[in-house]
Amino acid sequence: MEFLETMKNVLILEAKALELASSRLSSSDTDSLTGLFDQIRRDRGVLYFCGVGKSGHVSQKLASTFSSLGLSSFFLHPTEAMHGDLGRLTENDAIVFVSKSGTTEEIIKIQPFLPMKKENCFGLLGVVDSPIGEKCAHVFDCSVEKEACVNNQAPTTSSTLAMAMGDAMAVVFEKYIGLSKEGFAQFHPGGILGKSMRLKVSDVMVKKESCATGTKDQPLKDILIEMTRLPVGGCAILEDDKLAGIIVEGDVRRTLTKDNMGLETKAIDIMAKKPVVILGSALASEAFSLMESNKPNPLNVLPVVSKEGAFLGFLQLHDLFKEGFF
Repeated sequence: MEFLETMKNVLILEAKALELASSRLSSSDTDSLTGLFDQIRRDRGVLYFCGVGKSGHVSQKLASTFSSLGLSSFFLHPTEAMHGDLGRLTENDAIVFVSKSGTTEEIIKIQPFLPMKKENCFGLLGVVDSPIGEKCAHVFDCSVEKEACVNNQAPTTSSTLAMAMGDAMAVVFEKYIGLSKEGFAQFHPGGILGKSMRLKVSDVMVKKESCATGTKDQPLKDILIEMTRLPVGGCAILEDDKLAGIIVEGDVRRTLTKDNMGLETKAIDIMAKKPVVILGSALASEAFSLMESNKPNPLNVLPVVSKEGAFLGFLQLHDLFKEGFF
């Protein structure tokens, strides 16, 4: 129980610190921030985050977050900056210093050599009135009463707050530029995140020429031959190239177990006449939700059609699984 309470107390302490920081924010904070964003975008500048130690790790994460939202952003290590990396910066860029004490020596050393104006220097600082803060146009108050560490030493509460404040800045940027889900996906082409926003049904489906097809008047034996030759889990029954119905493997099994039906049964007597379909232009994520929502038996195969109803191909559930949908 002692260790359980320790873990709970850490979360409670850090949560309270975030809530307190939220209460300190004012419209002047967001006005200054949106003004900085406007200047960076207008002048095609780059946003840098600078910190040392745990604050350096926080800076790297925040730079990555802003980059994912479409704002060119990088981490600047102050020591490396003193040995040549200052050459990356221009007067059109902006920089955010991350420091609990506001007295980080490595940051103080580079401040006189920065090419940008003071107006382009912001801080995520645990001490607002500090040497680093004096060189900033605006400082976000990231002060904490104590660290969650038992000895009040290891950066825990302070690093969490700095990270959260930086995240809040990033979300303000996202809202300020009106970033859409589609725009966000442009910067995340890989992984399930990008696929869910960009991958179309037409990118994943088995195209018509590789799918079993038939007509209403064909007997089941011909349909079976076609489904064996092109095993995609179903057969599209077409009428003037438009989808009239589908026959899936379950339909075949059920037909063959009935006394009055057999291999000569016509496709029209077996097929599902109003199957669930999806457009080829739809997102693959939409198709996955549609197929999975058919409880208790999800759709293993889904016919893909054009807006005019022409059959384009079949989408297989296991192909979506292979793409990372689950």
